[in-house]
Amino acid sequence: MLNKKTLVAIKMVSICLSVIVMALSGIDFYKHRNYKEPVVVSEYVTQVRKLSDYFADLKDTINDCNIYIFEGSEPGGTVLLIGGTHPEEPGANLTAELIVENLRVKKGKVIIAIRANRSASTVTRPGDAYPQFYHIETPWGVKKFRMGDRWSNPLDSWPDPEVYVHYPSGQLLAYMDIRNFNRTWPGKKDGTITEKTNYAFMQLIEKEKVDLFIDLHEAELEYPVISTIVSHQRGVDIAAMTSMILSSTEFKIGMEYSPKELHGLSHREVGDHSRAISLLYESPEPFLDRVRGITDEKLLLTGKDPFVMKAGQFGLLYEKIDENGWPIDVRVGRHVSTFLTTLEMWNEFYPDLTIDVEGVPRYKEVITKGVGYYFRNPSEVPKNRVFDE
Repeated sequence: MLNKKTLVAIKMVSICLSVIVMALSGIDFYKHRNYKEPVVVSEYVTQVRKLSDYFADLKDTINDCNIYIFEGSEPGGTVLLIGGTHPEEPGANLTAELIVENLRVKKGKVIIAIRANRSASTVTRPGDAYPQFYHIETPWGVKKFRMGDRWSNPLDSWPDPEVYVHYPSGQLLAYMDIRNFNRTWPGKKDGTITEKTNYAFMQLIEKEKVDLFIDLHEAELEYPVISTIVSHQRGVDIAAMTSMILSSTEFKIGMEYSPKELHGLSHREVGDHSRAISLLYESPEPFLDRVRGITDEKLLLTGKDPFVMKAGQFGLLYEKIDENGWPIDVRVGRHVSTFLTTLEMWNEFYPDLTIDVEGVPRYKEVITKGVGYYFRNPSEVPKNRVFDE
C-alpha cells in the first residue's frame, strides 16, 4: 500500500500534468481563434467595407466581417452572396473566396461575404475531433484555412436558453439554434451576437438595395435537402430553370420550395423581410455524416468514406456516393456553376436588372485545375489587395 508521501507526490504530478495539458490546449485554441486567412481580392474590386458599416453595434466584434463589393461600369441589379454561414461546410467559404479573388463585374453589382458568421469559424465541434485547420494546394504553395463549427463560438454567446424562441415569429427551436446563423434570420437589433449579425446583413440588403440573395451550404448525405437549390416562392422560376439547365448540361441538382412555416432560415426570412429574392444552395459533404469514419482533414477534402458508402448500399442516404467520394473541387465547382447559371437565369427574367460577370471558372474548370489554382499568392500582390478573414 502506498504511503502518504507517495500519494501526495502522485497527486502533485497529476496536477502538474493536467496544467501542462490545459496550457498546451489553450495555446492551440488561441492560435485557431486568432488565425488570419489572407484573401487577395480581384483587381476589379471597387470597395471593401465592414459589416459594422451597416450596423454600428458590430464594430470591433468577432463578427465584423469583410464585405467585398464589385461594381460594373454599367448599372444593373445587385446580388449578395454569402459563405461561412456554417463554417463546418468549407465548400461554401472556399467558393466565396474563389469568386472574390477572380471576379470581374461588367454590369450591376456583386456583394460577397466570405465568412458571414466569423464566430463559428473560431471553434470546432466539441467531441467530434474536427481538425482545426485544412490545407489547399496552390501553384505557389499550401494555403491554410480555419475549420469551424455549425454554431457561433460559446465564448461569444453564452449561455444558451432552455428553448430558443425565434424572433419575430415566436416559433420554438432547439436551444443551441440561438447560435445557428441559419436559424436566427431576420435577426434582432438587441439580440445575441448571432442575431445582431443577421440583423446587420438585413440592413446591408436594405441599404444596398439587394435584388438577389444567395446563401452557400453543404450537407450530409443522410440529410434529405441535398444537391439542391432551396428557393423562396418569389424565386422558384429562377431556381427551377437553373436546376433544369445544370441537370442537363453539367450535373444533377434539384429545386426545393422554402417551407412557409419553418422560420429562421435565410431562404424564408430574407425573402419575407426584404425586397430580395432568396436562394440557398446545398452540395454533398460526407464529412458531416454521423455514420462516417475518422473525422480528419483527408475526409474533409476527399469526401471519401467507406462507412458512408456502406450506408448508401443500405439505402440510408439521399445522395449517391462511390469510391470517388465528393472531393472539395467537385463541391466548389458545383457551387460556382450554380451561381453563374443563376445569374444567367436572373438576367433572362429581369433584363432591366442585369448582373453581368466574368472571370469565375465553371464546374469542369475547377475539377480539372483544382480549387487552389484560383487562389492568388499574397506575397506577390500589392498589400492593399490583401485582406484578412
